[in-house]
Amino acid sequence: MDTVLENMKERRSVRSYKSDPVPDELVGKVIEAGLCAASGMNRQSAIIVNVKNKELRDRLMRMNASIMGREGSDPFYGAPNVLIVLADKNMPTYIYDGSLVMGNMMLEAHNLGLGSCWIHRAKEEFESEEGKEILRSLGIGENFEGIGHLILGYTDGEYPAPKEIKSGRVFTAD
Repeated sequence: MDTVLENMKERRSVRSYKSDPVPDELVGKVIEAGLCAASGMNRQSAIIVNVKNKELRDRLMRMNASIMGREGSDPFYGAPNVLIVLADKNMPTYIYDGSLVMGNMMLEAHNLGLGSCWIHRAKEEFESEEGKEILRSLGIGENFEGIGHLILGYTDGEYPAPKEIKSGRVFTAD
């Protein structure tokens, strides 16, 4: 079977992680896959923030939990690594561009034997004053909108089994 298609069929969202950080070399490969994503008119409007600082990771976790209405929980499921995808909202395809970055990174994470999961609420995080302050501290302008967080790490426990693909989702127009 084709390796790309095989990865697409087998990749699943992981929601339980070991605390061991992912080596920079592997994180770099995941980021590289994201940077190779297709984008509208090749504008490459999406950017990636590699959160290596545990205090920032935990701050984002608390912000995300608060937005979700679950203070005290960990919406990052203990994952030690977080990659944030943001995209320039002045570009007409920014949401799609950022989504493709997320998809590429999830597939490469799986290819490397890592667990990953797309965590939402990045848009709300970075629309807040606290989020805008974080972006400013990183030298990122306010024209960027949060697309998602990719949590990344080593799976703790069993890797989720592939699910059956639903039928009736393809239509042919001859």
